[in-house]
Amino acid sequence: MDGIGIGRRDEGDAVWLAETPVLDQLGEGPMTTLAAHGSAVGMPSEKDMGNSEVGHNALGAGRVFDQGAKLVDEALQSGDIFDGEVWRWLVGPCVTEGRALHFIGLLSDGNVHSHQEHLHALLRGAAEAGCERVYVHSLLDGRDVDEVSALRYIESLETQLSQLASAGGDFRIASGGGRMTTTMDRYEADWSMVERGWQAHVLGEGRSFPSAKDAVQTLRAEQPGIGDQFLPSFVVCEGKVPVGSIQDGDAVVFFNFRGDRAIEISRAFTEGEDFAAFDRKRCPDTRFAGMMQYDGDLQLPERFLVEPPKIDRSLGELLSHNGVSQFACAETQKFGHVTYFWNGNRSGVFDESLEKHLEIPSDNVPFETAPEMKAKEVTDAVIAELRSERPPDFVRINYANGDMVGHTGDIEATVLAVETVDRSVGRLLRVIEELRGAALITADHGNADQMFRLEKSGDYGDAALTAHTLNRVPLYLFDPVGQARLDVRADAGLANVAATALALLGFEKPADYEDSLLIP
Repeated sequence: MDGIGIGRRDEGDAVWLAETPVLDQLGEGPMTTLAAHGSAVGMPSEKDMGNSEVGHNALGAGRVFDQGAKLVDEALQSGDIFDGEVWRWLVGPCVTEGRALHFIGLLSDGNVHSHQEHLHALLRGAAEAGCERVYVHSLLDGRDVDEVSALRYIESLETQLSQLASAGGDFRIASGGGRMTTTMDRYEADWSMVERGWQAHVLGEGRSFPSAKDAVQTLRAEQPGIGDQFLPSFVVCEGKVPVGSIQDGDAVVFFNFRGDRAIEISRAFTEGEDFAAFDRKRCPDTRFAGMMQYDGDLQLPERFLVEPPKIDRSLGELLSHNGVSQFACAETQKFGHVTYFWNGNRSGVFDESLEKHLEIPSDNVPFETAPEMKAKEVTDAVIAELRSERPPDFVRINYANGDMVGHTGDIEATVLAVETVDRSVGRLLRVIEELRGAALITADHGNADQMFRLEKSGDYGDAALTAHTLNRVPLYLFDPVGQARLDVRADAGLANVAATALALLGFEKPADYEDSLLIP
């Protein structure tokens, strides 16, 4: 149940406000809670919220691996990034031939996809290397941070750029746009987002403004109440000339460390003439690198600054090697979570004869307008698979509603989203009971469980919270045939789920997996 954590059970908790008879009944049976943020999922500190990438990595890996944010922190602090072959390859022509170096990515300190301090450090590194033309293409957050906070991050970045430019050189913001309109699509849900980003960053086409700050202020004034994540794309120009469109010979770094919303723009830069997702009009010959490699199987991108976690022997791989048939299903918005992230950042299947992945296409509409999303269709598909002639032994499913609608900040819609998930889980459990199966019901992180930001007083303010929470998440065991119980442990986290599933299937866990929470 993506984004459905355990909140304060008050007027700001959409999970508590929702009518959830199925979850209420599950809570009367075997249940415990799990940590889904901070060190429990490999993040740098306990102040770092969990997210879908690290949450599904932990669920599928059965162990905790240092994740993107922490790995990038360490590489920057040690200087390993700047000593690496990829960094030298990127900045070489910028120093010797005067080529431009471009940074594209999410500008905030949400630490889910990126962190502004990583960008600032890279900018300082570029200046120290001797780069004189450096441009930032800033994607605005408002999702993992305050809904309307872009100017804070832009002003901090402008200060950094101004300081670097004072020593000589051109350091500027060149383009941008909200993360839900520009560049950061995932799972091929809406390639037009990437196309808009390409037009702004590469072609220098789009509505022009004298600065990023002016763009944000003007666009907000024209659309009162709009959140940063939905701001249209823009281009910074002098007169009518873009200050930093991407040209042949330039170097480009996509500085997000998380992979799902980085893959499509990476493809646009690196694929040849057979690229067909949209008309690029021109594709400059650039030196392109990611902060990390976003897909290990596809080797995408080929060059990257920081090695991602090496996750081996995931639950899916172990089950496949032991002849256990598997079925993974979710709608587009979360399909890669139960496949790619679950399998340790690995695309595809381990054994085609044993595994099936099914994606239910998401609708391309504002999520608050259709909070039911595709929960019914996902449930229908899973039930059909369970009742087929050869039902799978192990199923993993993601209901996207609590997270995707929770991110909109619309509490009424989020309540409906949670109620939709409750009904869907109920339908599914009836079939599982009929087939004498068992189920584990949990979440990858919180979101719908807190819909307003807290003031220093500890009370809710008026501002919507569109980010994930630091709350623990539930783990329910539905076992109508057996008599198993769940161990209630303060140190339990998402990584304990894999061994718990193995125990239900009758397997012993690998020695380095976190413990099972199953009490026979």
